[in-house]
Amino acid sequence: MALAAALVPAVASVQAQAAGKVVWAVGVDADSLDPHRTTTWESWATFDLIYDSLLQFDANGKVVPNLAKSWEMSPDGKEYTFHLNAGMQCSDGTPLDATDVKYTMDRAFDSKNPSVMKAGFGPVTAVEVVDPLTVKFKLSSPFGAFLAFQGEPFASILCDSNQALGKAFGSSKAIGSGPFMVKSWVKGDRMVLVPNPHFKNYGRPVENAGPPKIDELIVRRMPEAQSRLAALSTGEVQIATPPLDDVDTVKKSAKMHLLTAKNTGSTIFFEFTTSRPPFNDERIRQAVAYGIDPDAAIDIVFGDVAQREHCTVGPGVFGNDEDWCAKQGYSYDPEKAKALLKEAGYGPDKPLEVTVMTWPDDNREKILQVFQNQLQQIGINATIELMDIGTLNARVKQENETKTGKGSFNMMGWAWYDPDILYNLWHSPGAYSGYQTPELDAMLEKTRTTLDPAQRLLAVHDAQSYLLKHAIQVPLYTPGWNWLYAVRNEVKGFKVSTFNRPIFNDVTVQ
Repeated sequence: MALAAALVPAVASVQAQAAGKVVWAVGVDADSLDPHRTTTWESWATFDLIYDSLLQFDANGKVVPNLAKSWEMSPDGKEYTFHLNAGMQCSDGTPLDATDVKYTMDRAFDSKNPSVMKAGFGPVTAVEVVDPLTVKFKLSSPFGAFLAFQGEPFASILCDSNQALGKAFGSSKAIGSGPFMVKSWVKGDRMVLVPNPHFKNYGRPVENAGPPKIDELIVRRMPEAQSRLAALSTGEVQIATPPLDDVDTVKKSAKMHLLTAKNTGSTIFFEFTTSRPPFNDERIRQAVAYGIDPDAAIDIVFGDVAQREHCTVGPGVFGNDEDWCAKQGYSYDPEKAKALLKEAGYGPDKPLEVTVMTWPDDNREKILQVFQNQLQQIGINATIELMDIGTLNARVKQENETKTGKGSFNMMGWAWYDPDILYNLWHSPGAYSGYQTPELDAMLEKTRTTLDPAQRLLAVHDAQSYLLKHAIQVPLYTPGWNWLYAVRNEVKGFKVSTFNRPIFNDVTVQ
């Protein structure tokens, strides 16, 4: 594929640019246009282009008005009333009002086929249309992450005219109020997006208040990283994720530059199977935490394009405080690691044999090999198993629900906009049926139901301190995937906002 990309005539690229088209090459295609049916980053990034949400995040990750120009919360935190902007339109020209919001939420909470992200909305019990520009949400209990989720692409507002599309909705067609609309989608090949002529910006961190300036945005699937780099070099594509091993090539190129997403909300970490030995013993988990040197591993594998992560929530997320988290966790101390292993009955004559799992790409397997070597030095022999992310998720849950067999742990990654991710991961029964205690459950419930920011921060710190001190979640590095963008120099105005949201509203091609 790299050879084919290199043979594309340069004139084709020039013509595409002259027409105001931008080709964004991605490794993985979106799997749905329906925000209620998928959790993949690739689909999430597409939702952000074709839909809009009640609220938005500004460039610093603060929740700001968007489709909703204002809102009020009841004193008990169980009701939120949103006031919508007047005159809003969907991409098909139909009005966008409170009935579209209710349609979206009723669909998300449909008992027969709810949104796969239903939990993210919180304990919503009803959504009522007060008048065409006012909508009220009722909750069974206070939910600290409620407003933040309303700025998520997974909470995109669907125009109720999507009902007329039938089965085509989500699979080939979609009606939203975002900056772009879908012209065509050949799954596994490319999605062609064109500006939504009715789009008006209310809360996105962009300068352009109206529809995007480019004529077309083509999201093209190119699985091979080297092919993407070759296509960038020829001008066949204008934006792409480069191979991590070729980042220096991009930095030194006169034709392109590297853009690194900041405050992505993503983090890579170790978690352990605690349903059986050896990791039901806290000393063994602590030995792993003391026995690895993430700073050295990051330097070897990533250089300056990834950073050490000390917190259990990613950068940009409420509660992420690297200095504070570093004091709660573990620093590299192989002698302490060996002492803990010896205390637990392991040593040079009896090394600990375990399995460690992760999913491939973005050099995760390379950094895991470095960790494997570091652990071997303290007496832990870890056999690496690689699998796709869907298989990994199922495997981790299966391991946690198995009481016998070889010990295992995994290098996992999550990205989220709020510390409520900790509730989803660790509150009983947990996303993966992992470590659970009543004490931790109580802490995590407090992070959810506390609304005062100062008090909620204390609750989030308590939960993080527990997870770190007991080596339940051992943070490693950030970001973990899709955070680098190689951009041709003729593309101006492309940016990546908080939580790794690619924004094309201001893009021009010169």
